[in-house]
Amino acid sequence: MTSKDVEATSEAQTGGAAAVDSVTVSDVRAAMDAAYPPALAESWDKVGLVCGDPKDPVEKIALALECTDEVADQAIADGAQMLVVHHPLLLRGVNSVAADTPKGRILHKLIRAGVALFAAHTNADSARPGVNDQLATILGVHPGAPLAPQPAPGLDTWTVKVPREHVDAVAEAMFEAGAGTIGAYDKCAFRLDGQGQFRPLGSAKPFIGTVGEVEKVEEARLEMVAPRAARSAVIEALKDAHPYEEPAFDIVSNEATGLDPEKAVGIGRVGELDTPMPFKDFVARVAERLPTTEWGVRGAGDPDRIIRKVAVASGAGDSFLDIVGKLGVDAFVTSDLRHHPVDETLRAADFCIVDTAHWASEFPWCYQAAIMLREKLGVPTHVIEIRTDPWTVAAS
Repeated sequence: MTSKDVEATSEAQTGGAAAVDSVTVSDVRAAMDAAYPPALAESWDKVGLVCGDPKDPVEKIALALECTDEVADQAIADGAQMLVVHHPLLLRGVNSVAADTPKGRILHKLIRAGVALFAAHTNADSARPGVNDQLATILGVHPGAPLAPQPAPGLDTWTVKVPREHVDAVAEAMFEAGAGTIGAYDKCAFRLDGQGQFRPLGSAKPFIGTVGEVEKVEEARLEMVAPRAARSAVIEALKDAHPYEEPAFDIVSNEATGLDPEKAVGIGRVGELDTPMPFKDFVARVAERLPTTEWGVRGAGDPDRIIRKVAVASGAGDSFLDIVGKLGVDAFVTSDLRHHPVDETLRAADFCIVDTAHWASEFPWCYQAAIMLREKLGVPTHVIEIRTDPWTVAAS
Protein backbone atom coordinates (compact mmCIF):
# COMPACT_ATOMS: atom_id res chain seq x y z
CA MET A 1 0.00 0.00 0.00
CA THR A 2 1.27 3.46 -0.89
CA SER A 3 0.44 6.89 0.46
CA LYS A 4 -1.75 7.40 -2.62
CA ASP A 5 -3.80 4.38 -1.59
CA VAL A 6 -4.22 5.87 1.87
CA GLU A 7 -5.26 9.22 0.44
CA ALA A 8 -7.76 7.63 -1.95
CA THR A 9 -9.25 5.34 0.69
CA SER A 10 -9.56 8.12 3.23
CA GLU A 11 -11.03 10.64 0.80
CA ALA A 12 -13.74 8.13 -0.11
CA GLN A 13 -14.52 7.53 3.56
CA THR A 14 -14.48 11.12 4.83
CA GLY A 15 -15.47 13.11 1.78
CA GLY A 16 -12.46 15.38 2.20
CA ALA A 17 -11.34 17.62 5.04
CA ALA A 18 -13.72 20.52 4.46
CA ALA A 19 -16.52 19.06 6.59
CA VAL A 20 -14.28 18.00 9.49
CA ASP A 21 -15.03 19.39 12.94
CA SER A 22 -12.19 20.95 14.91
CA VAL A 23 -9.66 18.32 16.02
CA THR A 24 -6.91 18.93 18.59
CA VAL A 25 -3.62 17.32 19.53
CA SER A 26 -5.47 15.89 22.53
CA ASP A 27 -7.99 14.22 20.19
CA VAL A 28 -5.21 12.61 18.17
CA ARG A 29 -3.52 11.42 21.35
CA ALA A 30 -6.79 9.90 22.59
CA ALA A 31 -7.33 8.09 19.26
CA MET A 32 -3.79 6.70 19.27
CA ASP A 33 -4.02 5.63 22.92
CA ALA A 34 -7.31 3.85 22.25
CA ALA A 35 -5.86 1.97 19.25
CA TYR A 36 -2.44 1.33 20.80
CA PRO A 37 -2.93 1.41 24.61
CA PRO A 38 0.12 2.81 26.45
CA ALA A 39 -0.33 0.07 29.06
CA LEU A 40 0.94 -2.42 26.43
CA ALA A 41 4.33 -0.70 26.17
CA GLU A 42 7.36 -2.46 27.62
CA SER A 43 8.55 -1.10 30.98
CA TRP A 44 11.65 0.48 29.42
CA ASP A 45 9.75 2.20 26.63
CA LYS A 46 8.84 5.89 26.35
CA VAL A 47 5.63 6.40 24.42
CA GLY A 48 3.07 9.17 24.03
CA LEU A 49 3.19 12.89 23.32
CA VAL A 50 6.80 14.06 22.97
CA CYS A 51 6.11 17.73 22.29
CA GLY A 52 3.15 19.92 21.45
CA ASP A 53 0.23 21.62 23.18
CA PRO A 54 -2.74 19.24 23.64
CA LYS A 55 -5.11 22.14 22.95
CA ASP A 56 -3.60 23.06 19.58
CA PRO A 57 -5.75 22.37 16.48
CA VAL A 58 -4.74 19.67 14.00
CA GLU A 59 -5.79 19.92 10.37
CA LYS A 60 -3.34 17.38 8.92
CA ILE A 61 -1.40 14.46 10.39
CA ALA A 62 1.90 13.15 9.00
CA LEU A 63 3.19 9.68 9.85
CA ALA A 64 6.66 8.13 9.64
CA LEU A 65 8.59 5.35 11.31
CA GLU A 66 10.90 7.78 13.10
CA CYS A 67 11.54 11.50 13.29
CA THR A 68 14.81 12.39 11.60
CA ASP A 69 15.74 15.91 10.47
CA GLU A 70 14.58 15.07 6.96
CA VAL A 71 11.26 13.68 8.20
CA ALA A 72 10.66 16.74 10.39
CA ASP A 73 11.40 19.02 7.44
CA GLN A 74 8.95 17.08 5.26
CA ALA A 75 6.19 17.16 7.89
CA ILE A 76 6.57 20.93 8.12
CA ALA A 77 6.65 21.32 4.33
CA ASP A 78 3.51 19.17 4.04
CA GLY A 79 1.64 21.53 6.36
CA ALA A 80 1.10 18.98 9.12
CA GLN A 81 0.33 20.10 12.67
CA MET A 82 1.14 16.67 14.12
CA LEU A 83 3.70 13.99 13.35
CA VAL A 84 3.00 10.43 14.52
CA VAL A 85 5.96 8.02 14.62
CA HIS A 86 6.80 4.53 15.84
CA HIS A 87 10.29 5.05 17.28
CA PRO A 88 10.42 7.51 20.22
CA LEU A 89 12.79 10.40 19.68
CA LEU A 90 13.63 10.53 23.41
CA LEU A 91 13.82 6.81 24.16
CA ARG A 92 17.12 7.11 26.00
CA GLY A 93 17.81 9.72 28.65
CA VAL A 94 19.16 13.13 27.69
CA ASN A 95 20.21 16.03 29.90
CA SER A 96 19.76 18.69 27.24
CA VAL A 97 17.51 19.42 24.29
CA ALA A 98 19.44 22.52 23.29
CA ALA A 99 19.03 23.47 19.65
CA ASP A 100 22.67 22.60 18.92
CA THR A 101 22.19 18.93 19.93
CA PRO A 102 20.86 16.36 17.42
CA LYS A 103 17.57 15.66 19.24
CA GLY A 104 17.17 19.22 20.45
CA ARG A 105 17.57 20.52 16.91
CA ILE A 106 14.63 18.40 15.78
CA LEU A 107 12.44 19.36 18.74
CA HIS A 108 13.10 23.08 18.29
CA LYS A 109 12.34 22.76 14.59
CA LEU A 110 8.99 21.07 15.27
CA ILE A 111 7.96 23.39 18.10
CA ARG A 112 8.79 26.53 16.12
CA ALA A 113 6.67 25.23 13.24
CA GLY A 114 3.77 24.25 15.52
CA VAL A 115 4.10 20.52 14.86
CA ALA A 116 3.32 18.15 17.75
CA LEU A 117 5.24 14.85 17.94
CA PHE A 118 3.70 11.58 19.18
CA ALA A 119 5.25 8.10 19.45
CA ALA A 120 3.57 4.68 19.66
CA HIS A 121 6.33 2.06 19.98
CA THR A 122 6.12 -1.32 21.73
CA ASN A 123 2.48 -0.62 22.54
CA ALA A 124 1.84 -0.54 18.78
CA ASP A 125 3.90 -3.73 18.40
CA SER A 126 1.64 -5.56 20.88
CA ALA A 127 -1.76 -4.05 20.04
CA ARG A 128 -4.35 -5.60 17.74
CA PRO A 129 -4.26 -4.60 15.02
CA GLY A 130 -0.71 -3.34 15.32
CA VAL A 131 2.73 -3.45 13.77
CA ASN A 132 3.02 -7.25 13.87
CA ASP A 133 -0.45 -7.81 12.41
CA GLN A 134 0.47 -5.53 9.53
CA LEU A 135 3.76 -7.35 8.92
CA ALA A 136 2.12 -10.78 8.99
CA THR A 137 -0.74 -9.74 6.71
CA ILE A 138 1.58 -8.20 4.11
CA LEU A 139 3.57 -11.44 3.96
CA GLY A 140 0.45 -13.61 3.59
CA VAL A 141 0.68 -15.01 7.12
CA HIS A 142 -2.44 -15.33 9.26
CA PRO A 143 -1.84 -13.03 12.28
CA GLY A 144 -2.53 -15.56 15.00
CA ALA A 145 -1.32 -15.80 18.59
CA PRO A 146 1.53 -13.53 19.75
CA LEU A 147 5.03 -14.83 20.45
CA ALA A 148 5.08 -13.06 23.81
CA PRO A 149 1.48 -12.75 25.05
CA GLN A 150 0.72 -10.00 27.54
CA PRO A 151 -2.07 -10.13 30.11
CA ALA A 152 -5.02 -8.43 28.50
CA PRO A 153 -5.52 -4.94 29.91
CA GLY A 154 -8.66 -4.93 32.01
CA LEU A 155 -11.65 -2.66 31.56
CA ASP A 156 -12.98 0.08 33.77
CA THR A 157 -16.69 0.24 34.49
CA TRP A 158 -17.80 3.87 34.62
CA THR A 159 -20.87 5.22 36.44
CA VAL A 160 -21.72 8.90 35.92
CA LYS A 161 -24.65 10.95 37.24
CA VAL A 162 -25.84 13.50 34.68
CA PRO A 163 -28.85 15.84 34.38
CA ARG A 164 -31.25 14.09 32.03
CA GLU A 165 -31.11 16.73 29.32
CA HIS A 166 -27.29 16.46 29.16
CA VAL A 167 -26.87 12.67 29.26
CA ASP A 168 -26.58 12.21 25.47
CA ALA A 169 -23.83 14.84 25.18
CA VAL A 170 -21.82 13.33 28.03
CA ALA A 171 -22.24 9.80 26.64
CA GLU A 172 -21.10 10.88 23.17
CA ALA A 173 -18.01 12.61 24.60
CA MET A 174 -17.08 9.47 26.51
CA PHE A 175 -17.59 7.32 23.41
CA GLU A 176 -15.28 9.58 21.42
CA ALA A 177 -12.62 9.23 24.14
CA GLY A 178 -12.60 5.42 23.80
CA ALA A 179 -15.41 4.26 26.10
CA GLY A 180 -18.42 2.11 25.25
CA THR A 181 -16.85 -0.54 22.98
CA ILE A 182 -17.50 -4.24 23.71
CA GLY A 183 -16.20 -6.68 21.10
CA ALA A 184 -17.72 -5.82 17.72
CA TYR A 185 -20.13 -3.24 19.21
CA ASP A 186 -19.56 0.39 20.07
CA LYS A 187 -21.59 3.14 21.80
CA CYS A 188 -22.63 0.56 24.42
CA ALA A 189 -24.13 2.08 27.57
CA PHE A 190 -26.77 1.60 30.27
CA ARG A 191 -29.01 4.38 31.57
CA LEU A 192 -31.22 4.51 34.64
CA ASP A 193 -33.29 7.60 35.46
CA GLY A 194 -33.58 8.83 39.03
CA GLN A 195 -33.28 11.83 41.30
CA GLY A 196 -30.07 13.32 42.63
CA GLN A 197 -29.57 15.93 45.32
CA PHE A 198 -26.81 18.24 46.57
CA ARG A 199 -26.28 21.47 48.50
CA PRO A 200 -23.81 24.01 47.10
CA LEU A 201 -21.48 25.44 49.78
CA GLY A 202 -20.21 28.99 50.04
CA SER A 203 -17.37 28.74 47.50
CA ALA A 204 -19.42 26.82 44.90
CA LYS A 205 -20.54 28.16 41.54
CA PRO A 206 -23.40 25.75 40.80
CA PHE A 207 -24.75 25.13 37.32
CA ILE A 208 -28.10 24.33 38.96
CA GLY A 209 -29.32 25.44 42.40
CA THR A 210 -28.56 28.10 45.00
CA VAL A 211 -25.66 28.28 47.47
CA GLY A 212 -26.75 26.99 50.88
CA GLU A 213 -29.94 25.32 49.69
CA VAL A 214 -30.57 21.61 48.99
CA GLU A 215 -31.28 21.07 45.31
CA LYS A 216 -33.05 18.02 43.88
CA VAL A 217 -32.48 17.30 40.18
CA GLU A 218 -33.88 14.75 37.72
CA GLU A 219 -30.72 12.88 36.70
CA ALA A 220 -29.68 9.78 34.79
CA ARG A 221 -27.14 7.23 35.94
CA LEU A 222 -25.00 6.49 32.88
CA GLU A 223 -22.84 3.33 32.84
CA MET A 224 -20.34 2.04 30.28
CA VAL A 225 -16.98 0.30 30.06
CA ALA A 226 -13.66 1.64 28.76
CA PRO A 227 -10.10 0.31 28.42
CA ARG A 228 -8.06 1.15 31.49
CA ALA A 229 -5.49 2.79 29.23
CA ALA A 230 -8.14 5.30 28.13
CA ARG A 231 -8.94 6.39 31.69
CA SER A 232 -7.29 9.81 31.53
CA ALA A 233 -8.84 10.59 28.14
CA VAL A 234 -12.31 9.56 29.32
CA ILE A 235 -12.02 11.65 32.49
CA GLU A 236 -11.01 14.69 30.44
CA ALA A 237 -13.88 14.18 28.00
CA LEU A 238 -16.42 13.59 30.77
CA LYS A 239 -15.46 16.76 32.63
CA ASP A 240 -15.47 18.85 29.46
CA ALA A 241 -18.97 17.68 28.48
CA HIS A 242 -20.58 17.55 31.93
CA PRO A 243 -22.44 20.72 32.94
CA TYR A 244 -21.67 20.42 36.67
CA GLU A 245 -18.76 22.16 38.35
CA GLU A 246 -18.05 18.91 40.25
CA PRO A 247 -19.46 15.93 38.31
CA ALA A 248 -20.06 12.74 40.31
CA PHE A 249 -18.62 9.55 38.80
CA ASP A 250 -17.23 6.17 39.90
CA ILE A 251 -14.60 3.97 38.23
CA VAL A 252 -14.43 0.24 39.03
CA SER A 253 -11.53 -1.86 37.66
CA ASN A 254 -12.28 -5.25 36.12
CA GLU A 255 -9.81 -7.91 35.01
CA ALA A 256 -10.06 -9.46 31.53
CA THR A 257 -10.41 -13.26 31.47
CA GLY A 258 -10.89 -16.08 28.97
CA LEU A 259 -9.38 -14.27 25.99
CA ASP A 260 -9.01 -16.16 22.71
CA PRO A 261 -5.24 -16.66 22.06
CA GLU A 262 -5.72 -15.25 18.56
CA LYS A 263 -7.09 -12.06 20.11
CA ALA A 264 -4.41 -11.84 22.79
CA VAL A 265 -2.06 -8.87 22.69
CA GLY A 266 1.72 -9.12 22.70
CA ILE A 267 4.76 -8.85 20.46
CA GLY A 268 5.04 -11.13 17.41
CA ARG A 269 2.49 -13.29 15.58
CA VAL A 270 2.34 -16.98 14.60
CA GLY A 271 0.15 -18.28 11.79
CA GLU A 272 -0.27 -20.31 8.63
CA LEU A 273 1.10 -19.08 5.31
CA ASP A 274 -1.63 -18.57 2.71
CA THR A 275 0.23 -20.69 0.12
CA PRO A 276 2.89 -23.27 1.13
CA MET A 277 6.10 -22.69 -0.82
CA PRO A 278 9.83 -23.52 -0.78
CA PHE A 279 11.89 -21.39 1.60
CA LYS A 280 13.80 -19.73 -1.26
CA ASP A 281 10.47 -18.57 -2.74
CA PHE A 282 9.26 -17.35 0.65
CA VAL A 283 12.41 -15.25 1.08
CA ALA A 284 11.79 -13.80 -2.38
CA ARG A 285 8.21 -12.97 -1.34
CA VAL A 286 9.42 -11.16 1.77
CA ALA A 287 11.84 -9.12 -0.34
CA GLU A 288 9.11 -8.32 -2.88
CA ARG A 289 6.45 -7.27 -0.38
CA LEU A 290 8.47 -5.24 2.12
CA PRO A 291 9.88 -1.79 1.31
CA THR A 292 13.23 -1.98 -0.49
CA THR A 293 16.41 -1.27 1.50
CA GLU A 294 20.15 -1.57 0.92
CA TRP A 295 20.19 -4.18 3.70
CA GLY A 296 17.92 -6.37 1.63
CA VAL A 297 16.52 -9.71 2.87
CA ARG A 298 18.60 -12.72 3.94
CA GLY A 299 17.52 -16.29 4.54
CA ALA A 300 19.18 -19.01 6.66
CA GLY A 301 18.08 -22.61 6.20
CA ASP A 302 17.28 -25.24 3.58
CA PRO A 303 16.24 -23.37 0.38
CA ASP A 304 13.91 -26.24 -0.62
CA ARG A 305 12.11 -26.68 2.69
CA ILE A 306 8.36 -26.15 2.31
CA ILE A 307 7.14 -23.29 4.47
CA ARG A 308 3.64 -23.62 5.93
CA LYS A 309 3.70 -22.10 9.42
CA VAL A 310 5.47 -18.80 10.07
CA ALA A 311 6.34 -16.63 13.06
CA VAL A 312 7.02 -12.91 12.66
CA ALA A 313 8.44 -10.30 15.03
CA SER A 314 8.79 -6.78 13.69
CA GLY A 315 12.01 -5.01 14.56
CA ALA A 316 14.85 -6.65 16.48
CA GLY A 317 13.65 -10.14 17.36
CA ASP A 318 16.62 -12.35 18.19
CA SER A 319 15.39 -12.61 21.79
CA PHE A 320 12.53 -14.78 20.47
CA LEU A 321 14.71 -17.40 18.76
CA ASP A 322 14.40 -19.86 21.66
CA ILE A 323 10.64 -19.32 21.90
CA VAL A 324 10.12 -19.81 18.17
CA GLY A 325 11.99 -23.10 18.34
CA LYS A 326 9.24 -24.53 20.55
CA LEU A 327 6.32 -23.53 18.33
CA GLY A 328 6.74 -25.95 15.43
CA VAL A 329 7.07 -23.23 12.80
CA ASP A 330 8.83 -23.61 9.48
CA ALA A 331 10.20 -20.05 9.31
CA PHE A 332 10.75 -17.00 11.47
CA VAL A 333 10.83 -13.47 10.03
CA THR A 334 12.47 -10.70 12.06
CA SER A 335 15.24 -8.07 11.88
CA ASP A 336 18.71 -7.11 13.14
CA LEU A 337 19.95 -10.68 13.52
CA ARG A 338 23.53 -11.49 14.54
CA HIS A 339 25.81 -14.27 13.33
CA HIS A 340 26.22 -16.37 16.46
CA PRO A 341 22.57 -16.48 17.64
CA VAL A 342 21.45 -17.53 14.15
CA ASP A 343 24.21 -20.12 13.79
CA GLU A 344 23.47 -21.64 17.19
CA THR A 345 19.73 -21.67 16.51
CA LEU A 346 20.15 -23.51 13.21
CA ARG A 347 22.23 -26.15 15.01
CA ALA A 348 19.70 -26.64 17.81
CA ALA A 349 16.29 -26.03 16.23
CA ASP A 350 14.38 -27.05 13.12
CA PHE A 351 13.20 -23.90 11.34
CA CYS A 352 14.44 -21.42 8.76
CA ILE A 353 15.20 -17.78 9.53
CA VAL A 354 14.59 -14.62 7.49
CA ASP A 355 16.44 -11.42 8.40
CA THR A 356 15.07 -8.11 7.13
CA ALA A 357 16.00 -4.48 7.69
CA HIS A 358 14.49 -3.14 10.91
CA TRP A 359 12.91 -0.18 9.12
CA ALA A 360 11.38 -2.37 6.41
CA SER A 361 9.61 -4.70 8.83
CA GLU A 362 7.93 -1.85 10.72
CA PHE A 363 7.32 0.91 8.18
CA PRO A 364 4.13 -0.63 6.70
CA TRP A 365 2.39 0.03 10.03
CA CYS A 366 2.39 3.74 9.18
CA TYR A 367 -0.34 3.12 6.59
CA GLN A 368 -2.43 1.18 9.09
CA ALA A 369 -2.20 4.01 11.62
CA ALA A 370 -2.88 6.62 8.93
CA ILE A 371 -6.12 4.96 7.90
CA MET A 372 -7.19 4.47 11.52
CA LEU A 373 -6.69 8.17 12.32
CA ARG A 374 -8.44 9.31 9.14
CA GLU A 375 -11.43 7.07 9.87
CA LYS A 376 -11.58 8.00 13.55
CA LEU A 377 -11.01 11.74 13.32
CA GLY A 378 -11.80 12.69 9.73
CA VAL A 379 -8.50 14.54 9.41
CA PRO A 380 -6.29 14.18 6.31
CA THR A 381 -3.30 11.94 6.90
CA HIS A 382 -0.09 11.53 4.91
CA VAL A 383 2.62 8.87 5.22
CA ILE A 384 6.09 10.34 4.72
CA GLU A 385 7.81 7.76 2.53
CA ILE A 386 11.38 8.87 3.22
CA ARG A 387 13.52 5.76 3.81
CA THR A 388 15.07 6.33 7.23
CA ASP A 389 16.89 2.99 7.29
CA PRO A 390 20.45 4.01 8.28
CA TRP A 391 22.19 1.66 5.83
CA THR A 392 22.80 3.48 2.55
CA VAL A 393 25.36 1.36 0.65
CA ALA A 394 25.64 -2.37 0.00
CA ALA A 395 28.19 -4.44 -1.91
CA SER A 396 28.59 -8.15 -2.56
